[in-house]
Amino acid sequence: MKNMKSFNRILYGGDYNPNQWPREIWQEDMRMFRHAHINSATINVFSWAKIQPSEEEYDFSELDDIVDMLSKENYDIVLATSTGALPAWMAKRYPEVERTDYQGRRHKFGHRHNACPNSPVYQKYSARLAGKLAGRYGSNPHIKCWHINNEYGGECYCENCEKAFRVWLKKKYGTLEALNRAWNMEFWGHTVYDWDEIVLPNVLGDGMENDRTAFAGISLDYRRFNSDGMLANFIGERDAIREFDRETPVTTNLMGTFKGLDYFKWAKEMDIVSWDNYPRYDTPWSETAMCHDLMRGLKDAPFMLMEQTPSQQNWQAYNSLKRPGQMRAQSYQTIAHGANTIQFFQLRRSVGACEKFHGAVIAHAGTEETRVFREVSQLGSELERLGDAVLGSRNEAQVGILFDWDNYWALEYTSGPTIDLTYVKHIHEYYKYFYDRNIAVNMIPCDADFSRYQLIVAPVLYMVKDGVAEALEAFVENGGTFVTTYMSGIVGQSDNVHLGGYPGPLRKLAGVWAEEIDALAPEQYNEVVMNNGAVCRCGLVCDLMHLEGAESLGVYGRDFYQGMPAVTRNRFGKGHVYYVGTHMEEQGLCGILEQAVVDAEVKSIAANGDGLEIVCRTTGEDRIYFVMNFTDQEKQMPTAFLGKKDLLSDRIVTAETVLKKYDVYIIKE
Repeated sequence: MKNMKSFNRILYGGDYNPNQWPREIWQEDMRMFRHAHINSATINVFSWAKIQPSEEEYDFSELDDIVDMLSKENYDIVLATSTGALPAWMAKRYPEVERTDYQGRRHKFGHRHNACPNSPVYQKYSARLAGKLAGRYGSNPHIKCWHINNEYGGECYCENCEKAFRVWLKKKYGTLEALNRAWNMEFWGHTVYDWDEIVLPNVLGDGMENDRTAFAGISLDYRRFNSDGMLANFIGERDAIREFDRETPVTTNLMGTFKGLDYFKWAKEMDIVSWDNYPRYDTPWSETAMCHDLMRGLKDAPFMLMEQTPSQQNWQAYNSLKRPGQMRAQSYQTIAHGANTIQFFQLRRSVGACEKFHGAVIAHAGTEETRVFREVSQLGSELERLGDAVLGSRNEAQVGILFDWDNYWALEYTSGPTIDLTYVKHIHEYYKYFYDRNIAVNMIPCDADFSRYQLIVAPVLYMVKDGVAEALEAFVENGGTFVTTYMSGIVGQSDNVHLGGYPGPLRKLAGVWAEEIDALAPEQYNEVVMNNGAVCRCGLVCDLMHLEGAESLGVYGRDFYQGMPAVTRNRFGKGHVYYVGTHMEEQGLCGILEQAVVDAEVKSIAANGDGLEIVCRTTGEDRIYFVMNFTDQEKQMPTAFLGKKDLLSDRIVTAETVLKKYDVYIIKE
């Protein structure tokens, strides 16, 4: 955040909508929030209709009062631009501003995320509103962050989008010859001879379903175009704010591994990343940690937690309550992985509409005598005591895991070899190995500086774009260790196959050639017999590989390809490359990754963690360790921390210190 304001305390608060309540409630809110040690509020998220009741009329009087009230209470304010949902007058007067869905139906007024990103009307009025807000409130020192729109997402397939897509394509490809070649339009005789012959890839064109398409090239480009179009909306509002306020950071709340937008590209235009964390009742803690690391990795910097619920969601299939202590532990896990804020949706529970059962700091009972309010107050008091101890610190890692939205889209569009190939699931399986062993991980893009790492892991690196193979070769040649898997090196950036044998441009690096890829149904399996005699099940897909310099670490135990290599290790320059040719059960995969970790000389933060999650943030010479127990068993404190002081309790850690479920210790060295 160069030349940007920075937070001088951990922001603790969340979405606050006093405009939904009579004014006599406001002062009661202030009293209760003080009790809960809340110091910030995100306001004005969905107030466009109130601020602009008609095309030429603006009314900021109520927002003035809200900002004035929070400023007098010394709140840090996250001020949203309200552009996440249109006012009714806009849809009525300019119906083309509404989205057209995948089935080709133009929507009417309703819901949210309801604006076509390529609508000139939306672009005009959203940027104008952002500018008016910045001109009015930008000089207020309590405004700590601008929050543009809300949870960008969705697609539009209207005529405006079709015309804009053609312009985007012409800029990208230059000629129709290049476009036809990129999309392999000779297939099925789809060659186009005029830009106006290009139609959108929805169900009326070459789209089959949201994740199935006749031509992956056009559908991939539409994903990229849609992400770029919404990013242009964000940039339009950001630039309107910058005309009046050049110092306050600007963000929008992202959503972890959300598929629709290329967040690495978005992060380059954001001053600080923020995101909304809503795990399911059965989401593994490792998956939540991975999402935090991904959000931190977008800018390789601390991030904001913009939303979490203090108790329960309302929109998932099963909206279980968070158990006593769970919200607190979840919050500290968030800070451990790089957050500088803890914010809730919402501060007061809505009285009606679809989120009335979504959890809040103040429940419908309207009292502080609730379990949730007491837990929020406890956490607020602790964060107040913690002060700025973690601000300015960073998470460092020796391991980088590649995450790439182009790969995400392309892998899940691909027709074959199996419908069960899903991107995030495979990334998480590899991430979990490091999480379980308290080995710090950075989630990195394909254009990252690989030289910062000792070990790089790239599961299902299906799409290898220009320059990536060369960068990986240089990394390994200089001593790095690289791990990749089946379904890697298959296609280039337009989903056309790299000819010459799988894994394409990674073939020399891996020292193997895959002749065929077998797909196994859920009830089928094979086995991998390791060189040390260990046997583990495998399934999903099996590469039928030939060695080209690599050594076999294990072979298939069944079927007609029994005895063919299933897992290999190749010496390349000063480094090593591991190629995992099949989906192995956890025990077998862990054995392979253990060898890779030894090769890379990667160290654990706490080797004797015994199931505890231990994360380290560093600043200068200081190290801040977060020790958390998310298991059902009591755990002994690792000996490395004995004699150190816990920042939350001011007590010295002893040999008798035991962590119960959801216990957290923060220890500074």
